[in-house]
Amino acid sequence: MKTTDHFSRRRLLGLGAATAAGGVLLASGLTTPAQAAAAAKPQRSRRWNKSITQNGWPVLEKAALHHIEGSNLTVRLADGDAATILLYVAQRYLYEVDAEVPGNEITGHTTERTVTTAFESNSLSGTALTIRPLHYPVGAKDGFFPQQQLVIRDILADLEGVVRWGSDLKPVKESHFQLDVPPGDTRMKKVAAKLTRWDHMAGQGAGSIDAFTPQRRQAARKLEAQQQA
Repeated sequence: MKTTDHFSRRRLLGLGAATAAGGVLLASGLTTPAQAAAAAKPQRSRRWNKSITQNGWPVLEKAALHHIEGSNLTVRLADGDAATILLYVAQRYLYEVDAEVPGNEITGHTTERTVTTAFESNSLSGTALTIRPLHYPVGAKDGFFPQQQLVIRDILADLEGVVRWGSDLKPVKESHFQLDVPPGDTRMKKVAAKLTRWDHMAGQGAGSIDAFTPQRRQAARKLEAQQQA
């Protein structure tokens, strides 16, 4: 994904709103890792010994380091279309949901096989992102303000069901985003091609999106209903 030379007015406004929302979030609701952990039900850990992760992708011994555009952060992800799609999630999240995520609170590929849910195994294949897991642990609900939730739903709608948010999984994990299709699924190639095309078009893609237009809200609600069914 290419690097833009300047922030659009909407992006600057979005970053300001995200920062302000983050400040408010840290003053109410699931505000700290300790409070979030207290709100979540204890989960039993187990070891994932399979060679395939929960979403059907092969476990990787290592994954490439990718730069998250518009930030100084990096994350390890499976190469190719998988990285293109998950980097879009990370990029828009940082622009529009929380601009203050530290580098050690966004992770992708891991070799740590201890999981508390089957879907956490997807990090072993580099096909999942975890953002602020201490603030949004397994079992903790409603950690985001409604405006932040709308942006996340809009991101998912852009990805046409290829990515699932942990808010729609059982148990809930709002810090978790995963590829929800197996390797070779044609939908993934289509979405990745769209994102790449947007990357070369002015006024398209991350940093230039208004998630609150009626048309986008409708698309987001439609996908949300499908993924929660």
